[in-house]
Amino acid sequence: MEIKAIRTEADYLIALQEVSALIDLDPAADSPEGERLDVLGTLVQAYEAKHYPMDPPDPIEAIKFRMDQSGMTVKDLIPYIGSLNRVYEVLAHKRPLSLNMIRRLSDGLHIPAEILIRESEAVEA
Repeated sequence: MEIKAIRTEADYLIALQEVSALIDLDPAADSPEGERLDVLGTLVQAYEAKHYPMDPPDPIEAIKFRMDQSGMTVKDLIPYIGSLNRVYEVLAHKRPLSLNMIRRLSDGLHIPAEILIRESEAVEA
């Protein structure tokens, strides 16, 4: 199993094609193809982290995403944020999340605190 480092964009594109082909095969993890997929996937992730870094999501957008994933309504956020009016203010970027809100959202909705702690870019001063 000869695997080369991904150093260029061309190397990256070739590795992506091979990863895609291996995924389509759906190999067992302990098979040669499964091991190759695991190693290539790790190399692709490292290349992407270095060359295509992603900023963490806006905390309010993360909450809205989790709501959408879970089929939650605005009223479902009351236990985590407070009154319905406060929930609407937070979702509209008019009120920042407090530490207690962050704790409750992180524990209850399983949104990493590191995401919720970030300053929302649209909060009005």
